[in-house]
Amino acid sequence: MMLLQIQLVNLALSLFNGLFPTDVARHPHVRPQPDNAMNFHLRHLHTTTSSAHVYLADVPHDLPSASSLASEPLSILTSPMHTTRPSSSDKFIAARQMSKHGQSAILHWEEDEVPGPDVTRRETLLLLAKMTSNTYFVPGTSKWYNLTDGWNVGMPVGWEPEDDGFRGYVFSTEDNSTVVLTIKGTSIPIVGGGPTIERDKLNDNLLFSCCCARVSRAWTPVCDCYRGGWKCNQECVEAALIDEGLFYPTGVNLFNNITSLYPNANIWVIGHSLGGALASLLGITFGAPVVTFEAPGERMAAQRLHLPSPPSTHHITHVWHTADPIAMGTCTGALSTCGVAGYAMESRCHIGNIIEYDTVTNLSWSVRLTNHPIATVIDHVLSMPWPAADEQGLEVPRVTRQDDCLDCFQWEYGNFTL
Repeated sequence: MMLLQIQLVNLALSLFNGLFPTDVARHPHVRPQPDNAMNFHLRHLHTTTSSAHVYLADVPHDLPSASSLASEPLSILTSPMHTTRPSSSDKFIAARQMSKHGQSAILHWEEDEVPGPDVTRRETLLLLAKMTSNTYFVPGTSKWYNLTDGWNVGMPVGWEPEDDGFRGYVFSTEDNSTVVLTIKGTSIPIVGGGPTIERDKLNDNLLFSCCCARVSRAWTPVCDCYRGGWKCNQECVEAALIDEGLFYPTGVNLFNNITSLYPNANIWVIGHSLGGALASLLGITFGAPVVTFEAPGERMAAQRLHLPSPPSTHHITHVWHTADPIAMGTCTGALSTCGVAGYAMESRCHIGNIIEYDTVTNLSWSVRLTNHPIATVIDHVLSMPWPAADEQGLEVPRVTRQDDCLDCFQWEYGNFTL
C-alpha cells in the first residue's frame, strides 16, 4: 500500500511539473481594430495579507519601464451586455441573511446595458486569458505576457514574499469608465507558487468539495461538518465559507474598494481556475461582467453562501476545454491526481454561459491535469482559429449552459448532530 501511495504521489508531481511551460510569451498580442475597442492601462496591483487586509497599490509611474503604459494601452474588443445588479448592497446582504433562515426576500434587481468584453471574438478571449495568466507572475519575469509591443511595468508593489492572500491586477481605460479586475487562481508548490499556496488550497477545499474535503478516512477535513456515512451538516458547511479571512469576503471588500476609487466605472472581473470561480461569485454579487477560464463549478458555493439568484446570469461567461478534469468536474476521488495532491475538486456545476472547446473530440487530447493551466489554453486553444467554430461561421464555439446539473448527488445535507 505504501509503495502504491509513493507511486501515485510521484505521478502527481510529474503532472504538476508540466502545469506551466518555461516560456508562455510565444504569442504576442495583435492589436484589434479600434472601432469597437477599449484601451486599458495597468493602474493597480492588489493583494491581501493573512490578516485579511486588502492592499491596493498604484503602479509606480516614475519607473522608466512604466512610461510605455501611456503609449501602449491594451485594446479589448467590446459589445453591449445586459447585466442585473442588486439595487443596494444592504438589501443584498439582508436577502442573504433571510435565506440562511429559510426565508425568501423580494430583492429588486436593476437592469442595465453596459459595454462588456465581446466573448464571441477569439481575439478578446486571447487577450483576457493573457491578462489572467499574468496574475500568477511579477511583471517583467519570463512568464509575464507583454500584451502589446513594448508594453511593460516596473516591479510591483504589494507582492512582497510574506503576502499570502488574494492577488491580482487592476486595469482601467484612459477615462476610467471601465475597470478590469483580474484574480489569481491556485498556485502549485511544484512550480514555485509562492506564499499563497496554503490559503489557495484551503479555499479550494472549502468552495469545491462536497463536505469539507472529506474524501476518505485518510483525509483530514478542513472543517468539522462531516457526520458519518454520506451525511454533512448543512449549517456547518455554510458557516465555514463566511470567515473574513477566506477569499470570497476578501473579494467583496476589494470590489468595494475599487468601486470607491472608480465610482462611475463599469467593472469587469476575470480569472483562471479558483480565480475564475471567485470572479463569478463577485459577478453574481455585484452584477459585473465576468469571463473565467478553466474554473471549477461555483454554483454549489454560491448556494452555500446564500447569494440571491439574479433574474439573468448572461453577464457571466465560462471558457474551458473538455480535456481539463477540473473544469469538467471529473478530477474526483482519493486516487485522482487532484486527490493525491490533497485537493477535493468535487463540484462541476457552473452559473452563466459556457464556451466549451471540445479538445477531446477535435484535438484527440486525453483528459489530464496538465491541460488545466491557462498557458495551455493560450498556446494551444485560443492562439489559433478553431476549425469547429469556423465551420459554423463563428470565431469561438456556440454558447451553452448547465441548467440541468447536480453536484454531490450522493450526499445528504441537513442539521445532523455528531
